[in-house]
Amino acid sequence: MTLAANFMSDNAAAPCPEVLAALAAAAPAQNAGYDGDDWSCRLDALFTSLFGRECMALPVSTGTAANALALACLVPPWGAVACHTEAHIHVDECGAPEFYTGGAKLMLCPGDHGKLTPAGLDFALASHRNDVHQVQLSALSITQATECGTVYTPAELAALTAHAAAKGWRVHLDGARFANAVAQLGCNPSEMAVGVDAISFGCIKNGGLSAEALVLFDLSLADQLRWRRKRAGQMPSKGRFNAAQIIAMVENDVWLRNARAANAGAQALAAAAKDRLLHPVQANEVFVQLHPGEPDRLRAQGFNFYEWGDAGSNEARLVVSWDTPATHVEALARALASG
Repeated sequence: MTLAANFMSDNAAAPCPEVLAALAAAAPAQNAGYDGDDWSCRLDALFTSLFGRECMALPVSTGTAANALALACLVPPWGAVACHTEAHIHVDECGAPEFYTGGAKLMLCPGDHGKLTPAGLDFALASHRNDVHQVQLSALSITQATECGTVYTPAELAALTAHAAAKGWRVHLDGARFANAVAQLGCNPSEMAVGVDAISFGCIKNGGLSAEALVLFDLSLADQLRWRRKRAGQMPSKGRFNAAQIIAMVENDVWLRNARAANAGAQALAAAAKDRLLHPVQANEVFVQLHPGEPDRLRAQGFNFYEWGDAGSNEARLVVSWDTPATHVEALARALASG
């Protein structure tokens, strides 16, 4: 079989037509540099409307930069960030949060299916002392959708942010797949921003090209974020190209259209995998227990994916992108169903 079907990551997805058109439209424009262009000046109002709260939105070039810069504003160098053991800021960012914060520590907390709970946080952090001999817990980072492809409901998020507020922690939301979570729940984005100080609003996995939005709700940190962003090399002189991508994604709900397409493909794979699912499928990632030898058989049929879990576990992660061809999803679903 010559099928080459990529289910490895939504990072490999193509930029969607609206993003490419926006870049082309911005290309010939003579406009102010840095954040003074017409596109960049629209971002604050765009996200204020989206979330129903006054905010500042700045483009950055990667999700890692968005997460690390947000945490640098929320946590002092002697501070600590509570996060899930599978959080991207811990597993996949090469120490960037620690680097950007000047040394703040990540405090890892387990939770079923990638999700944190107030009780789980208290249990995991019970032995931590907030005295001068230890780092000071200062923030909570929540991933929505989670690294296990699950989604927090607005009530679950509200419980976590209220728990953090009671402890005096600020809250960061890693929203690399925020669109997939909103599409799954069918809720207003504002319902997932209650009690949140900063959101890394993902675009690249969802049809963007090279821009993510760092949305800050605590405007007392606005100047600090601008300076940190510049110092980190995340303030391009032709910033209109990053801003134009984000506007193209958010206007006319392109971000939700793309996320719904990816989620639908994941649901088709979930239906085929049935009782072999390792986590509920609530976004665009499917974690499945394969049979011995099945990974090699699937690859021989032209399906590319990451094996997950411990070596030899035959666990796999299958990621559907906004532009994954329906024929590829259908073919993989048939292969999974036949086992």
